Amino acid sequence: MERLRWNSFLRWRDRKVNFLPVAAGLCLLLLWLAPASARAASFTASLDNDTLTLGQSATLSLTFEGGQPKNVPTPGVPGLQFSQAGTSQNVSWVNGAMSSTVTVAFSVTPQRAGDFAIPAMSVDVDGQTLTSQPLSLKVVQPGAASPAQIDSGSQMAFTKVTLPEGKVYAGEVVTANLQIYLRDDVRNFANFQFTAMPADGFTVGKMSEGQAQRAQIGSRVYTVMPVTIALTATRTGTLSLGPLTANLVLLIVSPNQPNDPFRQFGMRDPFGNFNEDQKQVSLATETVNVQSLPTPTENVPPNFNGAIGEYTMAVTAGPTNVAVGDPITVRIQISGRGDLGALTLPEQPAWHDFTVYPPTANVASTDPLGLQGTKTFEEIVAPQNADVRELPPFSFSYFDPDAGSYRTLTEPAVALAVRSAGPAPVPTLAGNQAASAENPARPADLLPIKDELGALAQIPAGRDSVEPLIAKPVFLAMQALPVLAWLATLVWRKRTDNLANNPRRRRQRQVTQLVAGGLNDLNQFATENKTEDFFAMLFRLLQEQLGERLDCPATAITEADVDRRLIQLGATPATLESLRELFQLCNQARYAPVQTRQELAAIAAKFKKVVGELQGLKI
Repeated sequence: MERLRWNSFLRWRDRKVNFLPVAAGLCLLLLWLAPASARAASFTASLDNDTLTLGQSATLSLTFEGGQPKNVPTPGVPGLQFSQAGTSQNVSWVNGAMSSTVTVAFSVTPQRAGDFAIPAMSVDVDGQTLTSQPLSLKVVQPGAASPAQIDSGSQMAFTKVTLPEGKVYAGEVVTANLQIYLRDDVRNFANFQFTAMPADGFTVGKMSEGQAQRAQIGSRVYTVMPVTIALTATRTGTLSLGPLTANLVLLIVSPNQPNDPFRQFGMRDPFGNFNEDQKQVSLATETVNVQSLPTPTENVPPNFNGAIGEYTMAVTAGPTNVAVGDPITVRIQISGRGDLGALTLPEQPAWHDFTVYPPTANVASTDPLGLQGTKTFEEIVAPQNADVRELPPFSFSYFDPDAGSYRTLTEPAVALAVRSAGPAPVPTLAGNQAASAENPARPADLLPIKDELGALAQIPAGRDSVEPLIAKPVFLAMQALPVLAWLATLVWRKRTDNLANNPRRRRQRQVTQLVAGGLNDLNQFATENKTEDFFAMLFRLLQEQLGERLDCPATAITEADVDRRLIQLGATPATLESLRELFQLCNQARYAPVQTRQELAAIAAKFKKVVGELQGLKI
């Protein structure tokens, strides 16, 4: 019997030892399921790219983990432009504990090249002051592609710029040719924008895009997009253009093409069924120079006023039969190539017998750059005496840069017939003519001015006397109406602007209106005994009111926020207890719903009281 008991003890001991791994696994499972301790809030700042080419942008991310920021600062660094790009929030459950992460993104656009330091930022997160680490950003100037890189075909895109060969004169308008090369694997481009266009000695005018062409460079085929730029030389000496820098987004064929049978033969899908990637690139040109010469100082026409180009002229005038002082319209059309907008009419010394009025001008261009076309002047002249027999010839001088000499255009004189205007009849007064049987008196058309106004008399006081308006209270009150209306409009405008600039105030007004309407719905649901609708509305109103008080999204409000943050706002223990009870009733409504109308009405009354106490908290 003793041996049997001993064997049973050994078997029990062996079974107990075998249960140890199972017990250890259960302990680990319970530890995994147990809620993790609350982690402290953290605040970090990061850049997705710390080295940029001028014209590119980076993304600055401010990440808040384990808490809600009270206010998010906007960095300020000279030479960098910050614009908020959006806010995202991520809520996750790890080991039974909820954690939230809020990320605020800023787009960082550099305005110049150089090294920049983004300083540390401090933020209030749930009552804690957290500070991020400082960041550095390097911005470099884009460089032009070398001839070796271009010939090898390694450049996906590059640019070239050329100026006219030969001599340029100060004041002359020339064109620069900018060519944008896109490799054959670039499907398209977008968002082309110049970031810098230095022009020393030039004034940059209009730009025009030409027809795309194809060019073979090395072993690759490029699409060439020509752009013509109008430039006006402003001085003599060495003029320079560039380096021109620009940014654009390339749409390229993605190397990862699923199920592409044409790729194994080195071909593209002719039906366009392929993926595209976007790539932002910065382009730069070399600096090009040209010599600018002054216009010759010899054989300068007397009426030359700085026009440079190649022109023709036509002049018409009319009417030609006029009286002294009558207007004659002279129309001058100057056509050709040059800076048409800067053309002005020269002085005409031979027109000394005419009164000349300032002309009006109209330009009709025939090319996109506005360098070719016709400028029409309309000038009004009036002969000063009857001895004038013709409008003297009109002349216009300009400098031809191709020939390197001055030219003068002259139109012949226009014959005129000018007559004397004659004396004007003197008006007579109707009051001066004596009335007679042959010449009866007519109503006076023009009465003489009264020399004597008469004696001044005071209006006697009485029933028939006229009281001045300034003495009437009604008149004075009417004068105050515009002032009162202006003051009322000013006050209304100030209140509207204040509300527009205060999003928290707007939310407070919206939530107040929502809660007022929701109370009516709660009373109606209580009267109709709609339990599910009642508690759904109650829970929503609790979230909206607490979210407005705590300045956070309503969907993020939970029962845990009642004790953690409302105490900081000065909520009383009775208010906190009432809020806990309302949250518990909402949680228990699914399993143990309230059945009577009286109970629902009592809950609605308690909610109304709690809302009044919450709205009275100072924030």
